[in-house]
Amino acid sequence: MRADQLPSREITTDLYELTMAASYFEQGMFAPATFSLFVRHYPPNRSYFVSAGLDDLLDYFESFHFQPDDLDYLERTSLFSSKFLAFLENLRFTGHVQALHEGRIFFATEPLVEITAPLIEAQLVETFVINAMNFPSLIASKAARCLYAAGDRRLVDFSLRRTQGTDAGLKVARASYIGGFIGTSNVLAGKLYDLPIYGTMAHSYVESFPHEIDAFRAFAKSFPKNTVLLIDTYDTVAGARKAVTVAREMREAGHALLAVRLDSGDLVHLSRQVREIFDAAGLNDVRIFASGGLDEFSIQELLAAGARIDAFGVGTRLGVSADAPYLDTGYKMVEYAGRPVLKLSSGKVSLAGLKQVFRLKDDRGLFWKDLIGLRSETVPEGEPLLQEVMKGGKRLLPSEPLDAIRKRFLEEFGRLPETYKKLEEAENYPVETTPSLQALQEEVTREIRRKELGGS
Repeated sequence: MRADQLPSREITTDLYELTMAASYFEQGMFAPATFSLFVRHYPPNRSYFVSAGLDDLLDYFESFHFQPDDLDYLERTSLFSSKFLAFLENLRFTGHVQALHEGRIFFATEPLVEITAPLIEAQLVETFVINAMNFPSLIASKAARCLYAAGDRRLVDFSLRRTQGTDAGLKVARASYIGGFIGTSNVLAGKLYDLPIYGTMAHSYVESFPHEIDAFRAFAKSFPKNTVLLIDTYDTVAGARKAVTVAREMREAGHALLAVRLDSGDLVHLSRQVREIFDAAGLNDVRIFASGGLDEFSIQELLAAGARIDAFGVGTRLGVSADAPYLDTGYKMVEYAGRPVLKLSSGKVSLAGLKQVFRLKDDRGLFWKDLIGLRSETVPEGEPLLQEVMKGGKRLLPSEPLDAIRKRFLEEFGRLPETYKKLEEAENYPVETTPSLQALQEEVTREIRRKELGGS
């Protein structure tokens, strides 16, 4: 989304970030801190993720500031001193950001973003960082799974009416496009992100005409260059035969029926019958589009059973990532005032230090394994994935065109071996830490145990 299209930015934070910031302020703790964003674990049946949301994050950083009404509200809570509120009035984000570009594939435990800024700034953006990256990456990953199931068939986002709010609908449209979909039914997303938009008709359209064929003819007259007919309102096979009649009338007028849509019933059996009807009529170019409660699992099952479907509209199950509706994402401090830090909480251990992720490929150019190392390290055979995208609170690159991000994903996805793409029981991609990073973890752990736990 271009900056001039963005709504005014509200500060998005949880209370504990403000209470910590107020205490940091009183203690004079303004030294630089680095926080790392990563996904701890894979949801069920997941073995990779697709990065999305960075553009929105960088826009937020550039526009970060407390409005007068924000400060008035905080004053009314009686939680914060007037000195701290005066400090917030002039606060801007001045940090540096290392991040994975959108459309790149990443794996559990790997840093997706690392932010270095004065401690208060880095802490106050925590909630937005997680929110901005978590959901879009979740949806882009879900879209990639649908893409894998569909093979060379096309996919369209139909999720808007079932997403958890219209803002979520916009994010789904953008993230699913990154993840390989060809467009969306969401008109506002088409406007804001310059996405291809797709749509046909509802059953109510057909029902509003005296006869089904009247509806088909009216729609073909209104949209002669973009006619897709919904044929299952009453009887799919009968609807297909009427669509053949309209297709022939359109051909005589110099136009062509693009496709018919199936939205219910036994899609395997019906798609075969519909294909036979159109082929017998010499209308081999008319495509069959299917929708109705689909996801990667049902798409895979339909095609394995021999369904004759050319494209899919994927809605609810995509828009809420139904089988895996959240990611266990953490935003953890890894360095403060030049001192590496980590947490040792059971099940939530973090990796200390400023980091880099290196991707190694085999002799065919396929992903082989990733190494998490120190940012200061070099791995001659590995590609460093985290790039500097913001310095001093200013973006280093303009917003990327979505087509470029989508192209990046498709190229990356082509390099991910099949064994990690499977919808179920996929292997975990190997991610290791370098000896230098591992040595730092051991050193920091020993120091924590010595100081805090009385250990050696």
